[in-house]
Amino acid sequence: MSDRLCFSSRRSPVVTLSACVASSQTLATSAGLDILRQGGNAADAAVAVAAALAVTEPCSTGLGGDAFCLFYNAHTKEIQGLNGSGRAAEAQSLDFMEGRGFTADAPPPPFDALNVTVPGAPACWCDTLQLFGSHKLPVQDVLRRAVELAEGGFPVAEVTAHHWGLWVSELQKAGRGLDPDLLIQGRAPKSGQVFRNPALAQTLRELGEGGKPAFYEGRVAKAIVDVIRENGGVMTEDDLKRHSSEVICPISIQYKGVTLWEPPPNGQGLSALLLLNILDNFPLKVKGHNSADYIHIFTEAVRLAQTDVLCYLGDPGHVTVPVDALLDKSYGRLRAQSISMDRVMDDVKPGLETGSDTVYFCVIDSEGNACSFVNSNYMGFGSVLVPKDCGFTLQNRGANFSLLRGHPNCISEGKRPYHTILCALLTHSDTQELLAALGVMGAFMQPQGHVQVLLNMVEFEMNPQQALDAPRVYVHYDQKDGQWMVNLEEGVDSEVAEELRRRGHTVNYPVTGHKRAQFGRGQIITVGDWWDSTVSQTDRPIQRVLWAGSDPRADGCAQGY
Repeated sequence: MSDRLCFSSRRSPVVTLSACVASSQTLATSAGLDILRQGGNAADAAVAVAAALAVTEPCSTGLGGDAFCLFYNAHTKEIQGLNGSGRAAEAQSLDFMEGRGFTADAPPPPFDALNVTVPGAPACWCDTLQLFGSHKLPVQDVLRRAVELAEGGFPVAEVTAHHWGLWVSELQKAGRGLDPDLLIQGRAPKSGQVFRNPALAQTLRELGEGGKPAFYEGRVAKAIVDVIRENGGVMTEDDLKRHSSEVICPISIQYKGVTLWEPPPNGQGLSALLLLNILDNFPLKVKGHNSADYIHIFTEAVRLAQTDVLCYLGDPGHVTVPVDALLDKSYGRLRAQSISMDRVMDDVKPGLETGSDTVYFCVIDSEGNACSFVNSNYMGFGSVLVPKDCGFTLQNRGANFSLLRGHPNCISEGKRPYHTILCALLTHSDTQELLAALGVMGAFMQPQGHVQVLLNMVEFEMNPQQALDAPRVYVHYDQKDGQWMVNLEEGVDSEVAEELRRRGHTVNYPVTGHKRAQFGRGQIITVGDWWDSTVSQTDRPIQRVLWAGSDPRADGCAQGY
């Protein structure tokens, strides 16, 4: 397969009347749609999709990772969610890490067993079904399609095959190898090759039959602990047994008549809301989509928001995160005043005096319920550690902990790390009616992706597919070079890149082919065409219409009926 990934085709938004699923793998989308047709609701379908993705995209997600979800109840118009992120082992204190010779300047290597936190995804799946599901289908039925895909095999999709192979190569460079059970004759599968994972099929089957205890106790738990401890980690079976998801109330802000809902800390949804609050102080529509002014303002706002989040965000069970102060509109105005249109800011400091690979998918069912869901291993295959006869790799989320004593995100016993994965919902600010389920995966790109696709619809009146197709910007801080980098996707005007350089930005342009992965992969389902101001209320159909888009940077699609 060529490393060149061309974007020469176009795709219409999917429009449907009853229900819709959008994910990064067509087989996973179909699995969710099957559950909806069997009478399940959005939560049931979301878990079916999560399980199918764990099979078909193991280089991004799996049972060894974490998950978050937000659920919109159409009857009550209430939004609740689950934080399915895992915690550090109880034995893993900062003193312990320092005793092993690790410091803030010299943390464990990314794939070290000490970076494995308790996998939260399986509990989150079960709890999603229990709290938000229809209870019409047993767990075995929800997971059945995933079991069939793992046992009978599936043809590996193009983008997935590329990243599977890329991670195998990167692991070899790092002196690590991928478990033979996740390879075909010692190699990553090629696009179209059929891959089978009977060990994962058995693990999924046990989870369906026995629920959470089948994963967090017994055979699987012992296998997890064994492989971690064999590789120098300190997790115990008690660490697994005491794990639980947390029911969360999402945080939100209003922006021009819509309300964006995100998971609270320890997730980085706070970053998306901070960013949007700053941008609310600029006439973005007048500036023009992806103009030099627009990208300059966006870049500077990202720098401000990201600096605040990295300074203040941690596990609220261990530290106080000043969410209310950070999300106050007056604070957004204050931060916006730091931005000059002529030149980049010389330095960015926190504003208060106190204080990688993922899958995203969404479902809206026939009753109007919505489930926005995200699941991740973190760095590709995570830690690369595979519990014996289980068929999945363990995450390496602990690599996000700080080892700086006193920092809000400093590692501590039983603590959850700063978490990058996000899922979002959008509602009407006055009526609380659901407008969209949306998300863009991709490590620290995620809040930037959420805001960009939202602005594409709210400010520039793009439909969901256009909002995902449009070239994106990714701003990140390069630790090695000590500078902020502005990555511009192919499709942004070359004159814009030059103007940004003139204003002092370090610009990487154009980003093409498979390197577009850094801009994330998103899914959007909207209720109606509210983003289109040219359609009057009298012209809009009385019957509800769902509009959906699926990111061309991935292998997936949206489907409905």
